[in-house]
Order: sequence, then C-alpha cells, then structure tokens
Amino acid sequence: MNRSFFPALPALVLLFFFFLFPVVRMLGFSLEGGSLDWYAKALGEGLYLRVFWNTFEIALLVTLFCLLLGYPLGFLMATTTPLWATVGFIFVLLPLWTSVLVRTYAWMVLLGRNGVFNRTLIDAGIITDPIPLLHNFTGVLIGMVHVLLPYMVLPVYGAVRRLDPAIVAAAEGLGASNWRIFWRIYLPLTLNGIFAGAVIVFVLSLGFFITPALLGGGRVIMIAVLIEQQVRETLNWPFAAALSAVLLVATFAVYALAQRFTRTEPAT
Repeated sequence: MNRSFFPALPALVLLFFFFLFPVVRMLGFSLEGGSLDWYAKALGEGLYLRVFWNTFEIALLVTLFCLLLGYPLGFLMATTTPLWATVGFIFVLLPLWTSVLVRTYAWMVLLGRNGVFNRTLIDAGIITDPIPLLHNFTGVLIGMVHVLLPYMVLPVYGAVRRLDPAIVAAAEGLGASNWRIFWRIYLPLTLNGIFAGAVIVFVLSLGFFITPALLGGGRVIMIAVLIEQQVRETLNWPFAAALSAVLLVATFAVYALAQRFTRTEPAT
C-alpha cells in the first residue's frame, strides 16, 4: 500500500462514519421492504412536486439576486485600492462569523409588521399600512440572499483578481471605453467565477432550512422544511429518507451539469 495514503486515513474514516454511512442508512430507510413506493409518492403526487418546484424556483431566484448584487461588489473589491478592498472584505466576511439563526431572527425583527422597515416607511409618510415582508416568499428571498451573498462575491473577486492587467491596459491603449472593456474582456474572462459562485449558491439554496422555516412561517415550504416536518411531526422516516435521496440526486445532477458547462478544453 502506498505510504502517502496513511496521512489521509483519519479523514477517510471520518467521512465514512459521518457522511457515507448515514447516507447509506438513509437510502435503506427509503427502500423499506424493498419497495419504491415512497419514491413514487415523492415524485408522483402534485403536492410534493409543487414543493420541489418551489425549492428550485427559490434557489434560482436567490442565485440570480446574489449574482446581480455580488458581481458588482466582487468586481469593485478586486479593482479598487487595497484599503477599500479590505473594508469590503470586512463587510462581506463579517456575516459569516455570525450564526445563521441569529441573522434570521434579526431579519424577523427588521421585516415584521412593526419592524424597522415598516415603521420607518410609515413614519416618513411613504406608506399608511405595513407592507407584508415576513412569512411570505419575499421574506424568504431577502433572508437567503443575505446569508448566501458572500458565496457569490468571493468567487467573482478571485476571478477578477486572476485577470492579467496587461490585457486591460492594452484595450485602454487601443481606445476602448470602460463599458466595452467590461463586456469584451472582464465578463467573458470571469465566467468561471460566475459559474462557481452560482453553483455554490444554488446548491446551498436547495438544502436551506433555518431561514425558510423562520421567515416563511410555514407558508413557504421548501424541501428541507418538508423533510423536517415528516421526521418531527409525522415520524415518517421512510418518506423523509426518500425525499432526502431525491434532493441529493438533484444536487448531484446540478453539480454535474455545471461541471459540464464550465469544463474548458486545453489550449493547443
């Protein structure tokens, strides 16, 4: 046996006992009695298909909003002065040091009917009645975008930083405008960073639980929330395992599809 294998042995043991074994056990629960009835229920009934559709819809929208907000921020951090880049990193990374649960409760305080946003708008005379921002689709989107935004900013920042400045300098020397430089140089050469951030955000969104459960208030059901309900309320472990397996396969499929689109051919 290759000696280089031994340093990785503890990590492989941990992966087996804390990842592979639970996944295999979960698949065993879903195949109770050797039947695929639970999978047929998960993929054949309109109610559960609607939950899967809601999950993918929310994940796609969260990814889109993170891209619209994260690309300009990552681009700015990569092209500004070191001082402002440091300030940007502080604001991007600071939320990652705070519990997701704490941040979600903070959004509940901000978005409630008597929360900071509604009170400010009412006191300013902009609105007369509170805007429903909590326990609905909007609240879930806001909370998830806030939590997942750093995972889009950092890949974009890395992609822009890896770009050769000489290319931009050559374009400027040839008289290209800033807008043309962005569309013809920055955007095409940072697509890998965009795809990487989009895949991370989308995959994490598929399995998100805390934020949809709290900000959705039971009205916005994503697949992770449904799985938790099946385990905690109905004690239907086989069906919860089947839902988890379907979600796992969907996640792998998204990752494989992203790998196919982002694969680049070696230069000749």
